[in-house]
Amino acid sequence: MTPVVDPCAPGPHVLVVLGATGDLARRKLFPALYRLHQLDLLPRGFRMVCSGRTAPDTTGEFLGTVRVAVERRHGPVDPQTWVGFEQRITFVPVSEDRGAALEEAVASAAAALGSNVQRCYYLAVPPAATESVVRMLGSFTVGRPSKIVLEKPFGRDLASARRLNAVLHSVVDERHIYRIDHFLGKEAVQNILAFRFANGLFEPVWNHRHVCYVQIDVPEEIDIQGRSEFMESTGTLRDMISTHLFQLLGLVAIEPPSRMDGDSLNHEMTKVFRAVRPVDPDRVVFGQYEGYREEPGVDRGSEVETFVAMEVYVDDWTWIGVPFYLRTGKALAEGRRTITIGFREPPLKVFPGDVDDTCNELVIELSEDPRIFADVRSKVPGPDFRLARARMRLDLLESFPEAEPLEAYERLLLDVLRGDTTLFLQTEATELLWRLFDPLLRHPPETIPYPRHSWGPSEAVRLPGRRGWRLPETNAGTDGETDAKGDGGA
Repeated sequence: MTPVVDPCAPGPHVLVVLGATGDLARRKLFPALYRLHQLDLLPRGFRMVCSGRTAPDTTGEFLGTVRVAVERRHGPVDPQTWVGFEQRITFVPVSEDRGAALEEAVASAAAALGSNVQRCYYLAVPPAATESVVRMLGSFTVGRPSKIVLEKPFGRDLASARRLNAVLHSVVDERHIYRIDHFLGKEAVQNILAFRFANGLFEPVWNHRHVCYVQIDVPEEIDIQGRSEFMESTGTLRDMISTHLFQLLGLVAIEPPSRMDGDSLNHEMTKVFRAVRPVDPDRVVFGQYEGYREEPGVDRGSEVETFVAMEVYVDDWTWIGVPFYLRTGKALAEGRRTITIGFREPPLKVFPGDVDDTCNELVIELSEDPRIFADVRSKVPGPDFRLARARMRLDLLESFPEAEPLEAYERLLLDVLRGDTTLFLQTEATELLWRLFDPLLRHPPETIPYPRHSWGPSEAVRLPGRRGWRLPETNAGTDGETDAKGDGGA
């Protein structure tokens, strides 16, 4: 693989991974860091200090688990490349000394890299442990953090988010806090910004005068996959809606930033979240897949939601009156990540007959093979003026066959090392979102059971009205997409 030349190469770093023996580190962090090493995108001066609750017997054993995780994601590693990677890693078991051994290891790694070393702490720990871990880091002297990276959810409600933010600000400045949301690291998500703001064709019609609805649809085919402790303590509203889906809503709804940097983008996102109308609880559906309560570790009387759908409005001059429909959940009929923009009909129909009553839609698929397409009406070739539905499509990977796209965590970790905050949420925005969702957390709607491999409760299927949700069609068709309405059954 040809190394990538990094025009913004970061300075020396010690990356401290707390929770290094956990699922997130194995599945996401270490494979991402290895690929950045493989592409020569890590700093020349770079060390990792890893720590976790379930300590292996030796550093060699820990490195073995890291290698297994990397090979599960990327296939067999090149031995020489692997040696260069593992030599950067030190493992420190968690002990009862409240971090003294960890602080000493970080100080030693930093000293080996010379002056101007930044100490970046990645908190891959359970949400309940985040605040106490930050307090521990604040007690450090020689190993004090330069940057802190947090995983969602950023608190459990408005009060806990404010408390966590206060603790964070006592340790590092706001500009050194990176609240990571891997959806924002996806190439397809970032292309929403390029699509809107780099093309004069689309931005003029991106408003309530031309758009009649927006759907942000992230169903998941998988169930909780053994993560009962996380789901029972968090639920889907905290896990997905207040983070991933609202970040997507923000990117769809923001006004053009004055420049593409962290402060400007966050300023516009915050304006959107400030304009979101208080959510009508009658337009929110909570669901729980049948069999969830039988999952190991789940309370037999659990009312935790594994599914959420809702209708949201952004009351500003751009989006007034346009409904945004959000849906996500576990054990659904299919996994997908789709944003659909529905456009208003022409005011006058001048052609005889019509195809159907479905409006033009712009569809952005947020998959690893990102696609953007538009469903339009077109004349069918032949002697008669007959209309039919057609599709205009942009396959981004086919358009740039020589490109070397980065996976979401790879991109976001690289941005952290570079000090680029563009794709990370700031404090005010997180607190605005918690203020929006606190009423639902205090008085949640009834949790409705739904069959596995369905599209969720029938109440959610009916939420967008007659047009329904944009679903995959059950029979083969153009690119496997249609405007199927779906139903609540399997």
